[in-house]
Amino acid sequence: MNILAQKLYIHLEQHANPTNALPMKKYMKDHFDFFGIKSPDRVVLFKQFLKENPLPFHGNSSEQYFEVLKTVTALWAMPRRELHYCAIELLEKQHKNYRKEDYLFFEKMLTQNAWWDSVDTISTHIVGIYFKKYPNQIRPITERWMESENMWLQRVCLIFQLGYKNETDFELMTDYIRMLSDSKEFFIQKAIGWALREYAKRNPQAVRHFVENNTLKPLSIREALKHIG
Repeated sequence: MNILAQKLYIHLEQHANPTNALPMKKYMKDHFDFFGIKSPDRVVLFKQFLKENPLPFHGNSSEQYFEVLKTVTALWAMPRRELHYCAIELLEKQHKNYRKEDYLFFEKMLTQNAWWDSVDTISTHIVGIYFKKYPNQIRPITERWMESENMWLQRVCLIFQLGYKNETDFELMTDYIRMLSDSKEFFIQKAIGWALREYAKRNPQAVRHFVENNTLKPLSIREALKHIG
């Protein structure tokens, strides 16, 4: 039993709103149960909780980070989606302590309790930061994820660079887009368009040229060209 995770469960349960919980669950296609705490309120409650329940510290940052990973694991196994959001936020705050082997930990989070809300946040706020710290890991890990045939891991490969702006590896991104361009999965088609649309803010000519010279699904094309015509 993880004490911090149990305390957080109780803390959020005390602020549960059953009126909100049902529509929140339906919005997520009934995949997860909710306390019914909307995002702005949850952020405030979690901040308050961490202030009142600081993470245990045993003398160095690596030991504290290990405690964080244990807490994240415990929260991820709990049945309310708000706890998963808190787990992601907790892990985000530890970005300076990410270790090279942590991609395996992230991979578990991306494939367990997986849905677009968690996958997208982990992709850009955790995996994207991790790859900035360990750029030599990008190709071996993303190639592994592409080969996995797991839709969520493949989506990560398409969107982890969303915050990279001018540092985006357009060649890598388009290599993966070509590999997935025939996918019938909505979340893959949408991610292709999203990745291209974001890069179009930096280089619209490159995106238009790519779209015109490659076969993409209509959804991907619409998303890619949304702001450049």
